[in-house]
Amino acid sequence: MGSEPTLPETRTGTSPIEGISAVTLATQDMARAVRFYQALGFALRHGGASASFSSLHAGTGFLNLIAQPAGRSWSWWGRVIFHVAEVDALYRRALAAGLRPEAPPRDAPWGERYFHLTDPDGHELSFARPLGRREMKSDE
Repeated sequence: MGSEPTLPETRTGTSPIEGISAVTLATQDMARAVRFYQALGFALRHGGASASFSSLHAGTGFLNLIAQPAGRSWSWWGRVIFHVAEVDALYRRALAAGLRPEAPPRDAPWGERYFHLTDPDGHELSFARPLGRREMKSDE
């Protein structure tokens, strides 16, 4: 039917995807966005009013905010982040299937190892794994 790449089946028959970790939304006013979500009860875990990236605790996951320039209009809605058992293994699997991640996996200052991939419809996906239990600091 087409030349869409397919990922190899897992040997155990279970999915390597464990769940959704976070949703990232764009904002043109980080301070306003952080205040709004904190007013709803989200706990700030990283970033803050003057940061370019903030992460708020949302139940068992996170809601992230990423700053965009004031005059910018966009059709990009954000990014879905999936926690996976092994970031590097999934990256290799994606490459083997002919997919093209933005860059190899890397460690982020907010405590995750991750890589990004855009799906055929232009949706941004991130596959990540927490690095450890270190506390995320606010730079508010």
